[in-house]
Amino acid sequence: MRIPDEAMDALRDARHVCVLTGAGISAESGVPTFRDAQSGLWEKYDPLDLATPEAFLRDPVLIWHWYRWRRELVAKTKPNPGHTALATLAELVPRLTLVTQNVDGLHQRAGSSGVIEFHGNLFADRCFAEDCAVDCDTDSAVPICPNCGSNVRPGVVWFGEAIPEDALNQSFAAASDCDVFLSIGTSSLIYPAAGLAEVANDCGAVVIEVNPVPTALSAGFDHAIVGNAGEVLPQFLEGLRDRAGIRAFETNYR
Repeated sequence: MRIPDEAMDALRDARHVCVLTGAGISAESGVPTFRDAQSGLWEKYDPLDLATPEAFLRDPVLIWHWYRWRRELVAKTKPNPGHTALATLAELVPRLTLVTQNVDGLHQRAGSSGVIEFHGNLFADRCFAEDCAVDCDTDSAVPICPNCGSNVRPGVVWFGEAIPEDALNQSFAAASDCDVFLSIGTSSLIYPAAGLAEVANDCGAVVIEVNPVPTALSAGFDHAIVGNAGEVLPQFLEGLRDRAGIRAFETNYR
């Protein structure tokens, strides 16, 4: 696929780039989606049996068994070129805000910092009673909060729970401030995350989608690039470097 010159120019001149990533970029690393992971032993369970506060209260041992299994799956995966390209892009633009719907921590492992996690982190632990981060022994069937003695839960956002307020506020502030918005590997159907691109568009940003297949919002984006993040994003970096070289040449020899 070819990156449109207009998209490259917008990225090159951007003061602030806001990026939203979804399950697609992690799928390229072999991370199964929540529903794809419900195979074998787990296919008999409804998602509401494994990812709600009510399910945890009902059977915390089952929930921890499920999430330990998911942690083992994800721990075996590695960041792909899409993840590493975003970490490098942050070094090439004045400001980059990275928002992810994923809970696998692959952006951080690729070198990205300050990642805003809409749905929490699979490898974090939180006190169920006080909803605060804890550092505890997770070898027991149900870990216990060292501060208050309550059960500890995985640090992800479950069905029926709200997106963390800080993540929500920071994300929408970035979307309203950015010059370029990149929507990568997400269906653009799930709100409030899907609303970020709309906010960016309303505020005058150039909105660029990178996805293996067109989405319901593709027609409304400035550029909809069909392809995998691991192939497209490195091309963005190459184009940025080429354009930087052209600009330096024109400046020096004009």
